[in-house]
Amino acid sequence: MSYTDHIAEIANLVEQNGSGWNAISPEYAARMRLQNRFKTGLDIAKYTAGVMRKDMAAYDADPSKYTQSLGCWHGFIGQQKMISVKKHFETTDRTYLYLSGWMIAALRSEFGPLPDQSMHEKTSVPALIEELYTFLRQADARELGGMFRAVDDARDSGDEVTAMRLQKEVDNYQTHVVPIIADIDAGFGNAEATYLLAKKLIEAGACCLQIENQVSDEKQCGHQDGKVTVPHEDFLAKIRAIRYAFLELGVDDGIIVTRTDSLGAGLTKQIAVSSEPGDLGDQYNSFLDCDEIALDEMISGDVVLKRDGKLMRPKRLASNLFQFREGTGQDRVVLDCVTSLQNGADLLWIETERPNVEQVAVMVDRIKEQCPDAKLVYNNSPSFNWTLNFRQQVFDEWVEVGKDISAYDRAKLMNVDYDASELAQEADEKIRTFQADAAKRAGVFHHLITLPTYHTAALSTDNLAKEYFGDAGMLGYVKAVQREEIRQGIACVKHQNMAGSDMGDDHKEYFAGEAALKASGKDNTMNQFG
Repeated sequence: MSYTDHIAEIANLVEQNGSGWNAISPEYAARMRLQNRFKTGLDIAKYTAGVMRKDMAAYDADPSKYTQSLGCWHGFIGQQKMISVKKHFETTDRTYLYLSGWMIAALRSEFGPLPDQSMHEKTSVPALIEELYTFLRQADARELGGMFRAVDDARDSGDEVTAMRLQKEVDNYQTHVVPIIADIDAGFGNAEATYLLAKKLIEAGACCLQIENQVSDEKQCGHQDGKVTVPHEDFLAKIRAIRYAFLELGVDDGIIVTRTDSLGAGLTKQIAVSSEPGDLGDQYNSFLDCDEIALDEMISGDVVLKRDGKLMRPKRLASNLFQFREGTGQDRVVLDCVTSLQNGADLLWIETERPNVEQVAVMVDRIKEQCPDAKLVYNNSPSFNWTLNFRQQVFDEWVEVGKDISAYDRAKLMNVDYDASELAQEADEKIRTFQADAAKRAGVFHHLITLPTYHTAALSTDNLAKEYFGDAGMLGYVKAVQREEIRQGIACVKHQNMAGSDMGDDHKEYFAGEAALKASGKDNTMNQFG
């Protein structure tokens, strides 16, 4: 419905309700309705699922149309990201938000900072989704409020042409509400626990849930050691649990991202159930590191497998975990991904130890032999030393083609002395094009950075503290923060407006008319930032 359609509909409703509603302005009510387009989290989940499905189809047709997101740990951070995206690019197309379990553990737990091991409160995940969408909806209300005030100003000056143009802009308004890819870790328990938590995440607004194939109670950060995977059937039960949660809540096109940590996980907690040779359980067990054993060598508690007519004892650690054979990581990743896609997953996530397009592409090529439409979400992680990795890649490529590398020491490529070198410049260009290259060559539909604002907050705070508490004093804040906010047009320089002061004034006028006591009068110091 258009702006004028909403006004007409509410005017009819006011008329039907008689004189008791005489003080209700249909236009003001229409404005409030448009400023609150999404009434529930499920409204958001259904809308954003459609956005994401459309983007997936566009990527299939043209791999240059990949999508991106940045991780968030607070609603304000997510809001400011999308306000910035709209300011710089005039659209939110193909731009999402990522909800990182790592950042929830580190920054949102009542226990204080925690490692990424699923020890934080699981309720904090849907709570952050709800918070993010509250701030994004407020960004819509704030921006539309400014547009409505501009309409009033045009009318007051008698410029109906401008007023009509502004109303057309309202009708074509693009929301700040974008898809969130939400990290549900390993499901925080069994399949039933996964289903129950998935419902909470979806009800809060998530259209896309990412789940990993680690053991829930042994869960580790994907870039740390000690990761333990589960047999495929256990993981598939959780995929189905999430799909049932989407279907129960009417989000029929919800998206499931299945993450495999098998490339860096050398352990399993369970021997998979196998009913016949070659089935999924047998394939999982075939990767176990085993020693041949005779019957008379068995001791109490031994677990044995039959392989090629021989009795084999899987190597078991003191932790009661079983280990996989070295060098089987890529094969296990391929089996994980194919199995997930064949059992309801929509997108894949392959956790790697370094950013290397060809490393991912080799695995994706094998996956696409069985699942041609396979698409990935890729973690552009701050756990990688991007500068060092890409300088080493360029160094190794130069060695391979016989280029002179005598001016460089591979062990010291992070040295600032190399920053202006040809090698460093070529490495930086590879970093710049990494996302586009991976989208084209390695099937990456979505690129994300998990922890960007964790690092930007620390860096900017360090820079401010160094100046403010040093000789610069207040100039340290004014020069580095406020002056740049003004000159770059950062909306938060008017922090009262960002917090909703002007919207509150609008409502006071709606509710109390001329008796409204507004905060935005001549004595408001925010007027200094006109």
